Amino acid sequence: MTHDEIMGTDETGRLLEALCVLDTPAEARALMLDLCTPKEIEDFAQRLEVARLLDAGESYLEVQEATGASSTTVSRVSKCLNGPEGGYRIVLDRMSSADAGR
Repeated sequence: MTHDEIMGTDETGRLLEALCVLDTPAEARALMLDLCTPKEIEDFAQRLEVARLLDAGESYLEVQEATGASSTTVSRVSKCLNGPEGGYRIVLDRMSSADAGR
């Protein structure tokens, strides 16, 4: 199944809506613990950290060493970070703005 096919299902639509109704990190934590295995959560967290470090200008090798991510994961995250969907970019920019406002 392609990304477009997956993202077009009613089930995926409901998942996206569920993510949007969360208000706090505690609520997000609760949903993540219900939805994902510990390994899946670890993988998601690692990918976001890879994106953060790449966005900060770290080299692929530095990111691999800092996160333990494979070169394939670092490359894939970099492609997404600079790609058309912009999900990492949205999150990193908003997190940066929130940090600046504190």
